[in-house]
Amino acid sequence: MDPRSEVLLRQAELFNGTTLLAGLPADELLSKLPQATGWTWLASDWQMLSHHYQQRIHLATSAPASKFQTTVLFLSKSKELTEYLLQALAASTEQQGLLYLVGEKKAGIERAAKQLAHYGKTRKLDSARHCQLWQVQINEAISAPQLADFAQSYTVNNLTISSFAGVFSHGHLDKGSQLLIQHLDKIPAGKILDFGCGAGVIGALLKQRYPQSTVYLQDVDVFAIASSEQTLNNNNLQAITITGDGIAASPKGLTAIITNPPFHQGIQTNYQTTEQLLHYAIDHLVKGGELRLVANSFLKYQPLIEQTFGNCQILAESNGFKIYRACKV
Repeated sequence: MDPRSEVLLRQAELFNGTTLLAGLPADELLSKLPQATGWTWLASDWQMLSHHYQQRIHLATSAPASKFQTTVLFLSKSKELTEYLLQALAASTEQQGLLYLVGEKKAGIERAAKQLAHYGKTRKLDSARHCQLWQVQINEAISAPQLADFAQSYTVNNLTISSFAGVFSHGHLDKGSQLLIQHLDKIPAGKILDFGCGAGVIGALLKQRYPQSTVYLQDVDVFAIASSEQTLNNNNLQAITITGDGIAASPKGLTAIITNPPFHQGIQTNYQTTEQLLHYAIDHLVKGGELRLVANSFLKYQPLIEQTFGNCQILAESNGFKIYRACKV
């Protein structure tokens, strides 16, 4: 069980009433708190939790419409996303109800506790498992936050990109994508996937450059999908967005998969999604289709790509990043 869940269960009596658990880990916590509802924004966690708690898990950028006696935020890595989520939970908490914040010390729980103090006098209830549990009472009605108020915009190649709090490289173009957008030429037209689309930069540029192709933008994070949809709308571009966990959720019959793949989930480093992509992408490509990805140079992806595709070309290398290209023969 996740250590943050263990900290909550040390004082399980606090969560006997109707409880909303936001950003909860994909563990058995819901089985221990029968009146609790889970709210997640990650399709991966939703998929695992919905197998066991189908009616009790909510996948969205906004909280469920109900009011709860108690709400809990499992700390996000993003300060801006934490701000949005705390306001959403405060708005979902009954007046005189309690809002809790739980998180690991290394994730910045003490910094986040200062954000919690915006809603009243905070109390630190517990410190264990390298985690802390904080509490505040909600004494007045709080308005639900508008996601658009937490958006940032920037311009790339005359396209207006919108990103919401918590999305990778929020408010600016990351170095890997900077390199990748310089190498979007000669991509096989047809059905093109931007895998791990984030704010939709790559997918929007692909649709602009290959207007006759069907472009898909996929991400595990619903905040990323909302960002991508806003980016497409900003620029009057038509593409298909997919909220899904990994390559298994991707379409088949693709002519190209273009990606700046993730290797972080929360504060943890996680290579599993990318390694599965490199192993199974070939099954989603037509003959002659290609995989093109950018990654940190220190990541040893070339042998994995060659193992699956039998070929791998380095298209470019700059500022600690490489672009790899492999074709299905």
